[in-house]
Amino acid sequence: MGLNCGIVGLPNVGKSTIFSALTSAPALVANYPFATIEPNVGIVSVPDKRLYRIAELVKPKKIVPAIVEFVDIAGLVKGASKGEGLGNQFLSHIREVGAIVHVVRCFEDSDIVHVSDKIDPRSDIETIEIELALADLDTVEKRSAKAEKLARAGDKDVVKLNKALLPLLDQLKGLLGEGRPARALSATPEQRALLADLHLMTMKAQIFVCNVDEGGLADHLAGRDSAFIRAVREHAANEGSDVTVICGKLEAEIAGLESEEERQEFLKEVGLEESGLSSLIHAGYHILGLRTFFTAGPDEARAWTIDAGDVAPVAAGVIHTDFEKGFIKAEVYHCDDLFELGSEQRVREAGKLRMEGREYVVQDGDIMHFRFNA
Repeated sequence: MGLNCGIVGLPNVGKSTIFSALTSAPALVANYPFATIEPNVGIVSVPDKRLYRIAELVKPKKIVPAIVEFVDIAGLVKGASKGEGLGNQFLSHIREVGAIVHVVRCFEDSDIVHVSDKIDPRSDIETIEIELALADLDTVEKRSAKAEKLARAGDKDVVKLNKALLPLLDQLKGLLGEGRPARALSATPEQRALLADLHLMTMKAQIFVCNVDEGGLADHLAGRDSAFIRAVREHAANEGSDVTVICGKLEAEIAGLESEEERQEFLKEVGLEESGLSSLIHAGYHILGLRTFFTAGPDEARAWTIDAGDVAPVAAGVIHTDFEKGFIKAEVYHCDDLFELGSEQRVREAGKLRMEGREYVVQDGDIMHFRFNA
């Protein structure tokens, strides 16, 4: 389990530049539409200072951070849902990711062409979201036709399932037909589970990335967001999405530095507390409701990603399915207790280490040792 994001946007908004900077992967970057014709995939480590503080105290042989997968998907254009540009082949890539990172151009530069010959974040967002909605509408209409047949005949469980599904599909057709996302559907978690196999793109959590120039970033840090950024924030607020402001050019410079010390010094000079990668990952964890727990011992200190609300056996299963099947108990203490007391032995002596059972809800920052039947 981990964070998996697809980076989308119009051509020439800076997607591939940001992808390359975030992942240090050699995505093709060019000043013309459709420079990216295959989805580039980059795997990056989750920046988590807690893991390295744990390692300083436990002194393991190796450190293994959690990972994030970024997929750079070719620029979409108006008509993509009907095959315009490079069309449906890229829409299918979006269906496979856990969250959408929507890059929006929020800077002016006459040397970099815009597919619409103007900088208008609202219009850019609308273009992408309408195309995703239309593609989802096609999926829903096909599933609805199938559900109508299955609701009339066959196994009683199949009939019951499809009768429950049909009104949800009708609601979705209304929303998507208006260009609104499936996320806007008013439904219970159980009802949403019925729709999971449709892999609707507009049902996915979405993070907006405002790609700004250096001047725009300086203004943002000074609390003077541009009209472009404000427009993105207003749209995101209406649908409950997060917004991150990134300067792709600066991120590329940070990625080119050789050491962590140089990167931290660079961030300090430009007034940033963290890199764009860190802020984007934090937004991803927030919007998807992800949490981190750790395992630590002489062999390794490692970070693991789980969903908020996961219980101990589920967390054990992230490490190995046998751990979940044979789960007995978990030894648990919080990383903050380790930082305060300095060693696991002192944590034990202070009574901060607990034995937890199957119903224990794992907390962000827990350090866990699992007991299980082999």
